[in-house]
Amino acid sequence: MNGVKGMHHVTAITSSAEENYKFFTYVLGMRLVKKTVNQDDIQTYHLFFADDQGSPGTDMTFFDFPGIPKGTHGTNEIYRTAFRVPSDEALDYWVKRFDRLEVEHDGIQEQFGKKILSFVDFDDQQYQLISDQNNEGVASGMPWQEGPIPLEYAITGLGPISVRIQDYKYFRQVMEKVLLFKEIAKDGSFHLFEVGEGGNGAQVIVEENKELPLARQGYGTVHHAAFRIDDLETLHEWDQHYRRFGFQTSGYVDRFFFKSLYTRVAPQILFELATDGPGFMGDEPYETLGEKLSLPPFLEGKRNEIESMVRHIDTVRSSKDIRKEYE
Repeated sequence: MNGVKGMHHVTAITSSAEENYKFFTYVLGMRLVKKTVNQDDIQTYHLFFADDQGSPGTDMTFFDFPGIPKGTHGTNEIYRTAFRVPSDEALDYWVKRFDRLEVEHDGIQEQFGKKILSFVDFDDQQYQLISDQNNEGVASGMPWQEGPIPLEYAITGLGPISVRIQDYKYFRQVMEKVLLFKEIAKDGSFHLFEVGEGGNGAQVIVEENKELPLARQGYGTVHHAAFRIDDLETLHEWDQHYRRFGFQTSGYVDRFFFKSLYTRVAPQILFELATDGPGFMGDEPYETLGEKLSLPPFLEGKRNEIESMVRHIDTVRSSKDIRKEYE
């Protein structure tokens, strides 16, 4: 059975697709590669932000469920998403940028030998930038070439997700025996797991925490995290693998842009396995990627209905002069 290769994407919940688009496009400089709808709730936007090419391992995606309350952070949640930047010097750039744009952050720190910069958005969604300096392992993506961030400082992909868990002993067994990760480092209550080629793009940080109350999902929290696998054949192998351990799965789900398998591996922790392809480049030109409402073929017949339900969001960037911001 082919193994997990690293991070594929992280999906979170936002209170505002419009503000979310502005933050990721003009503050973080990530490219909107797909503006579509939640295939299980077609009145809800699903926005995909990634690298220049929409590469697997670089996607942060968002739902904006109408009327959902604010979530609360706690234990038993995927509580932070990391993004890779090329160097320690890049973090200095981001500190100045966040200060200028009044983005709340914790300053540059170090965790497991890597320089990091933790910050939050308008929803109190938790993020982190992690330096790829001296990093080895899974290759990162290509920064958005036409975005506002100088390429030498720009985000190139996903770093480790951070999971806070009440029953660490159980969750370690899930990570090692089921998902086939290895624990490679420990720092107090924090444990670093790695898979495949390793490095920032193939790691998970697990924090044991019995003190905090249980997290409650809502806007400002992560919905699920997805790991990369090769293809549909591998997905079916993993489905059987999960079931041998007694886990229930979604079975094969065709998301058009990739094929998926969902499994709740612990209370409130939903993991997805997603194939690398076919990707986001097949139904829109590179130059205008993410500018129109993209629907998979099985929803195209409902386009008029869907467009009448979802509000218009202007995501046109190809006609705008987006200049690099060096501070």
